[in-house]
Amino acid sequence: MSAVKMTEGSVQVESCKAPLFYRQSEPATGDVKMSVLLLHGIRFSSENWLKIGTLEVLAKAGCRAVAIDLPGFGRSNSAEAPAAVGEVAPSTFLKEVCEQLSVSPVVVISPSLSGMYSLNFLLQHPSLIRAYIPIAPICTEKFTAEQYKSVKVPTLIVYGDQDTQLGEVSLRNLSNLANHSVVVMKGAGHACYLDDPDTWHKALTGFLSNL
Repeated sequence: MSAVKMTEGSVQVESCKAPLFYRQSEPATGDVKMSVLLLHGIRFSSENWLKIGTLEVLAKAGCRAVAIDLPGFGRSNSAEAPAAVGEVAPSTFLKEVCEQLSVSPVVVISPSLSGMYSLNFLLQHPSLIRAYIPIAPICTEKFTAEQYKSVKVPTLIVYGDQDTQLGEVSLRNLSNLANHSVVVMKGAGHACYLDDPDTWHKALTGFLSNL
């Protein structure tokens, strides 16, 4: 198996008062095909991606993967969430994060709560996003079908078939994205990637290998 280099660090963005903690994995060879940014849900942090092996899987697939702790969560608990002035702040926030980490164009993996950041980013800065992998994100109803249809970013919609609320609502809205495919994880709940990491990793690496 190919060797993987794991590191930790922090990144300062203007819209947060304190630095954001992140974990990073990359191929030990330094030969990187693409960059991936992993966000997380409300009860979680970057640690989940480390524990279930997603950071390692991505590095072995030739990616530089960066999992951040969002403001107020995990080891970024002293960072303040950017105030939502209209819909500008959340999208500017991820744009800043990507600039500071030098990961554009980036593949964004966005479960649950992180939809409040990633959807604004997707709709306002699609040129910075190489691909989008939403996992039952919140806030999908805040945008119109027309707004979604204007986005051509390759998208893999993932959700667990036991997630009858956010999973189904987000699928209905995100299906308006022009260039999407769907993976329904059988027997999995809202945090479907935690329920069945093997199926999640297979879907993820399969999608990335076709970009």
